[in-house]
Amino acid sequence: MTVFGSGDQTRCFCHVSDVVAALIGLIDDADAEGRVFNVGSRSEISIGELAERIRELTESSSEIVRIPYDQAYETGFEDMQRRRPDTTRIRELLGWEPTRGLDDIIRDVSVDIGSRLTA
Repeated sequence: MTVFGSGDQTRCFCHVSDVVAALIGLIDDADAEGRVFNVGSRSEISIGELAERIRELTESSSEIVRIPYDQAYETGFEDMQRRRPDTTRIRELLGWEPTRGLDDIIRDVSVDIGSRLTA
């Protein structure tokens, strides 16, 4: 697995099923019309920790390789160190919260990829 940069940058991951549920809820609610909503998880994980978690859950022996940004991207590339959506607005309007966690996402993606590889 390749981790670009130090791996210290953090992200929040949301299961596609939760995103679809949020979007359907927004489409069906007239009070959402014309407004902007962030949809996502508020649980942060560093990219380095994510790689370790993927390896653990999939029982993989894959090596985690860190590649510095200056070797992966053109001069001047900057990455955002932290991305965490503010989901207050959708939570207040719909009561929406993600129902699946990161482990669910990793398991679902690994099962999907595994089934495609054996098909």
